[in-house]
Amino acid sequence: MPFALPFAYLLVRNGQDLGGLWSALSDDRLVGPLLRSLALGISVALAAAVLGTSAAWLVARTQLRGRRIWALLLCLPLVIPSFVGAVALIAAFAPGGLVEDLLGIGWLPEVSGFRGAFIVLTLLTYPYVFLPVMARLRGLPPSLEESARMLGRRPIEVFLTVVVPQARAAIAAGALLVFLYVISDFGAVQLLRYDTLTRAIYADRLLDPITSIALSLVLGLLAVAVVAMERRSSRVGLRDQARMGTPLMVPLRSGRIPAYLFLVLLIGFSLVAPIAVLIFWAIRGLANGSSDATSVVADPGMIIEPLLSTAGVSVLTAVVALLIILPIAFRSVRRPGRLGEVLAGTVVGGFALPGLITALAFVFFTLSAPGPLGALYQTLPLLVLAYVVHHGALALGAAQSAVAGVPARLDDAARIMGKGRLRRFAGVELPLMLPGLAAGAGLVLLSTAKELPATLLLAPPGFSTLATKVWQAAELAAYEEAAIYALVLVAISAILTWFLVVRPALRSWAVTPVTGTSSTGVDSPITSGHPEVTAP
Repeated sequence: MPFALPFAYLLVRNGQDLGGLWSALSDDRLVGPLLRSLALGISVALAAAVLGTSAAWLVARTQLRGRRIWALLLCLPLVIPSFVGAVALIAAFAPGGLVEDLLGIGWLPEVSGFRGAFIVLTLLTYPYVFLPVMARLRGLPPSLEESARMLGRRPIEVFLTVVVPQARAAIAAGALLVFLYVISDFGAVQLLRYDTLTRAIYADRLLDPITSIALSLVLGLLAVAVVAMERRSSRVGLRDQARMGTPLMVPLRSGRIPAYLFLVLLIGFSLVAPIAVLIFWAIRGLANGSSDATSVVADPGMIIEPLLSTAGVSVLTAVVALLIILPIAFRSVRRPGRLGEVLAGTVVGGFALPGLITALAFVFFTLSAPGPLGALYQTLPLLVLAYVVHHGALALGAAQSAVAGVPARLDDAARIMGKGRLRRFAGVELPLMLPGLAAGAGLVLLSTAKELPATLLLAPPGFSTLATKVWQAAELAAYEEAAIYALVLVAISAILTWFLVVRPALRSWAVTPVTGTSSTGVDSPITSGHPEVTAP
């Protein structure tokens, strides 16, 4: 099964030289990247938890004007990939950048390293806490809050002592998802020159492969542990509770101005500022032109090729992912048992491991394989397969929900009428499953369009996507060119995110609570199939 290849890579490569593995694990070169990854992951997760929870409470439980608009805007940082955010930050403080142009000063602070990575990743990941916490807050019964208010507690005391404890499982699930995203991130930390595990793995993969695979093992185990903790935290403490009327809405009164200021600054720094920087450099580049005939600044038509490549490979990956995932979904739903659980768990494991490790696994197995398999290295089929292994879990939850949503009586009726298995599937089941399958395929498509490390390592010679074009231009400090490619990538991500993430979340948020309905809070973002809390 291809989803097990990354795990097999870690076991085989590290098992080939146990002495070298132990030596690498005890080396100071491992401790430094590991501690830096943990420091960045923990600090970003805590900051995102504070920002996301605060924003969710303001939107879901206060008398804030235009709450649906605020909810929409607070979701939109999801459209910006981390490496695009890093490019925007670097370009903003670069000589001649937007900050220097606005402030009129020649000296600007250094934005690389931990500080830059912390800022970028925090501002782009808080929605992964905001969305599940907002959903949880809307489902909480108001009786405990009303009792606390009657006892004379202030709104902030009620929030800290009543609301937060009830929402802690959703907060923990979102924060763990942010932590997993941060320790697995490659693009932002590489561009900002912060030496985490992913950057060390990429740098050592050729010069010091023993250290690279040891670091990969540590990162893989850490990622799998986080996924297990996330799945547990998203269920522990979330029991069915009857909704007793509408949620308690807190008047802001004197806190109205600070609340609006907080939301404006959060959206301004996480969404408006990065896009403004990209627009600034894109306009400057198009206005000044370029002497390089191969630059997109000199010939904007050159963007068509990477755009078509991105769209083509993303659609192909989504289709292949569905073809592979759908039988697994059928098995796990229609015939539940140990085999179905193992298959589904293996698919989720492929998502849990960082994309860099997945790419290195395919590099290793193809280069080590004889004959036709070895010829697959840096070919389109191998690239698509790597995408499917890494992002296939995003379609699994949606596919399982779609299969479970088909009433068994319809299949029984079609069987009684003499319809064969294939005709029953095509004529009865597939039409009913299409909306759910399309949502899962869309999530795979969105994630593939933004994938960077697998594309860098496995793409065929001459094959480039918008993500790799942004990367190459940023590495050369060609910010005008990087900005143009990044804006197109963000536009595509925004369209897909609107249909797959934001609109379903807002539709769910707009539903008026009904007395007697039940709420279990939030399921696991990784395996539940709810797109509004799925990783990018």
